[in-house]
Amino acid sequence: MDQINILVVDDEKEIAELVEIYLVSDGYHVSKAKNAQEGLEILAREDIHLVLLDIMMPGMNGLEMCQKIRETRNIPIIMLSAKSTDLDKIKGLGTGADDYVTKPFNPLELTARVKSQLRRYMQLNPNSRPAGEKHQSEITVRNLTINRDNHKVTIDGEEIRLTPIEFDILFLLASNPGKVFSTDEIFERVWNEKVYEANNTVMVHIRRLRGKMKEDTRTDKIITTVWGVGYKIEK
Repeated sequence: MDQINILVVDDEKEIAELVEIYLVSDGYHVSKAKNAQEGLEILAREDIHLVLLDIMMPGMNGLEMCQKIRETRNIPIIMLSAKSTDLDKIKGLGTGADDYVTKPFNPLELTARVKSQLRRYMQLNPNSRPAGEKHQSEITVRNLTINRDNHKVTIDGEEIRLTPIEFDILFLLASNPGKVFSTDEIFERVWNEKVYEANNTVMVHIRRLRGKMKEDTRTDKIITTVWGVGYKIEK
């Protein structure tokens, strides 16, 4: 992939331009939209690899746009919001976002998160890898099959669509059947960041993952909760 395209959707012109300056200096191509409708139009005609999405916008808000994107795309989405409570973060992540950054933010921290999400996306998207770098990596645990080369997950032969974060969590658990991972361990392994304070990020992603896997209708759960400890997938 020669050029990485990032879409910034924010009705605050100054913030969008500031973000653009930092991203362009890191070599990314940036498209900007001042509202959700304009952003969706850009997504329809351009090959976008990551979206930075403000939540509070006139008309369709960022949460609604995120849900719209998730109907067809699994590209990374990072929410930008002045709201900083845990409930606001849970709402943002619950709609399908991969990360949540609170305004005002340090532009260097934001670009670091962009790089982290893009690195994960490039690893999981086979069309983004240079020729010769693919390595077969498939795991089967009971009725679950995960193929890292084509980012394909099937349960009982039925394919489910996952975001890069959801895929990484599932791949981590399935790669270590029987091992219990705490939420902190999952966060540090998947996000590649140290946990400095308690947060609900991992639990929100696992809840969303379980929903896509239709765990609520299964008698034989794939992801098991070990209360007070963490999560695991049995052999």
